Amino acid sequence: MELALSKIRLLLLDVDGIMTDGRIHYDANGGEIKSFDVKDGHGLKLLQRAGIEVGIITGRNSSIVKRRADELGIAILYQGAKDKIIPYEEILRERGFTDDEVAYMGDDLVDLPILLRVGYSATVADAVAEVKERVHYVTSRRGGRGAVREVCEILLKQTGGWAAVTDRYYVQGDMP
Repeated sequence: MELALSKIRLLLLDVDGIMTDGRIHYDANGGEIKSFDVKDGHGLKLLQRAGIEVGIITGRNSSIVKRRADELGIAILYQGAKDKIIPYEEILRERGFTDDEVAYMGDDLVDLPILLRVGYSATVADAVAEVKERVHYVTSRRGGRGAVREVCEILLKQTGGWAAVTDRYYVQGDMP
C-alpha cells in the first residue's frame, strides 16, 4: 500500500455522498442547498500544500459546487459528467498523470469505472456495498462528515508530507 500511495500526485473526488452527506435540499424558490465539512476542506488544503493536486468529477451541475471548488482553490472541476471516465481520461491526458498517480473517492456504482483504475481508491462508510467491496480503503466516517479529511491524512502520512504541512500548527518540540 505504501508504494502505491507514494506515487499519488492527484486526488479526485465525487461530490454528493463524498464531500457532502448525499442529501440535496431545495428551498421554496428552487435553490439548492448543500453542506460541506470544514475539516474536509482543510484536509484538501493540506494536500495542496504538500503538492498533491485536487479535482472534482460530479454527475450533477451546481453553482454551489463551483463556489466550494473556488474557495478551496480546486481548478480541476467537471460537472454534469454522466460518464465520469470521460473527464477522468481527459484529466490524465491534459495533466500527464498515469492511473497509478491518481487517488479517487466515490460512493456509488457510477464511480466504479474510475475506482477500479486508479492507484488508490477510497470510499465512505455509507457507500453502496458494491463499491465498498472493490476499493482499497473504506473510511470510518460517512460522506460529508470528515471522510475526505480521513483520506487526506492517510495520503499525507504515507507520502511523508504530513510533518511538512502541519509543523506550523505545533509549538516547537510539541509535534507527535
